[in-house]
Amino acid sequence: MLELTNYMSGVSLLVGAIFSLTATIGVLRFPDLYTRLHAAAKAGPVGAGFVLLAVAITALDAATALRAIVGIAFLILTAPVAAHLLARAAYLTDVAPDTLTKINDLENERLSAG
Repeated sequence: MLELTNYMSGVSLLVGAIFSLTATIGVLRFPDLYTRLHAAAKAGPVGAGFVLLAVAITALDAATALRAIVGIAFLILTAPVAAHLLARAAYLTDVAPDTLTKINDLENERLSAG
C-alpha cells in the first residue's frame, strides 16, 4: 500500500511540475500582458494544485491532507478572479493588447469610461 501512495504522489508531483513549467514558458514566451496572465492563471494553479495533491497523498496525515486540499481550493477560487481583475485594470489604464488580438469585448466599455 505504501508503494502505491509513493507512485501516486510521484505521478502527481511530475504532472504538477509539467504544468508549472508550461505556465513559466507561457509567461516568458507570450507577447502581451493578457496572454501572459492567462498562462499564469490557468496552468500555474493547476501545477501548484497537483504538487499540493502530492503532499496530501504523501503525508498520510489527515490534518496535512486537509490543509493541502484547502490550499488547492483557495488556488482554484482566487487565481482566475485575480487574473481577471488585473487584466481589466490593465485594459482600463490603456495597456494595449497585442496586434494579433482580434476580439475585443471591452472596447465599448473603455470608450464609455474615458
